[in-house]
Amino acid sequence: MSVLKIARITLDEARMRKIVWAIVLLGLAFLVIFGVGFYFMYRDVSRFNQGVARVLEPVNFFVLAGLYGVNFLVVVLALLMSVDTIAGEVASGTIQTLVTKPLRRWEVVVGKWLGLGLLLAAFTVVLSGSLTGLVAIMSGYIPANLPQAVGLMVLEGLVVLSLSLLGGTRLPALANGVVIFMFYGLAFIAGWIEQIGSYLQNEAAVNIGIIVSLFLPIEAMWKRAAYILQPPFLRELGFDASPFGAASAPSPLMVWYAAGYIILVMLLAIRSFNRRDL
Repeated sequence: MSVLKIARITLDEARMRKIVWAIVLLGLAFLVIFGVGFYFMYRDVSRFNQGVARVLEPVNFFVLAGLYGVNFLVVVLALLMSVDTIAGEVASGTIQTLVTKPLRRWEVVVGKWLGLGLLLAAFTVVLSGSLTGLVAIMSGYIPANLPQAVGLMVLEGLVVLSLSLLGGTRLPALANGVVIFMFYGLAFIAGWIEQIGSYLQNEAAVNIGIIVSLFLPIEAMWKRAAYILQPPFLRELGFDASPFGAASAPSPLMVWYAAGYIILVMLLAIRSFNRRDL
């Protein structure tokens, strides 16, 4: 019950800080821009009878590009919502109003993670569903394995959220934000190295990407989501190559690894917060 109370307080704080309204308005702006762009693209493509594969190729590319934009927004939102949720409250002294109550410190950390995680998951599901809904209305195309892909995007956001909470138990808010964003950049570059290595059949490059993914299973979640979103026959015809797709997909075991990674990071965050002198 204490964890749920902290989660509710965290959601109330997000609403009072107008984070929810900012998410809604910016999400609507993103959907409007995507919808207009997709309408004109599909109108031009559908004028020519080029076969199913040739029509689906640009449609699938545009859908992956849109969902990649959603995925990036999820990562940024996970960081911005959580970067000062502990570090900022410790610096201002407001955290003492919670830890002096009959609450264990682990309940504060888990409650904040739960509240922010619910908000992040809602944002991901609604924005991804709205984007693919626009595509379905205008073109009739519904990406394969969409629920699984959205789940992977949520999981990626939760990895970033957990790392940010861990960093916030020791680092000031600004330093925490810089470190986590640099971690994301490292995972992003490693993901590209792995994909390029896969195209070139360079085992060393692929191994570099895998090793970094084990330390930071962030970009790997998107790569698997992009892979399962692509129709198999487009991959067989060689039409799957795009900046937003994936030439090779991380193993399903990586999904379980990412879930275990979140649990481990949260345990470290609880341990670190318990040992911090407030």
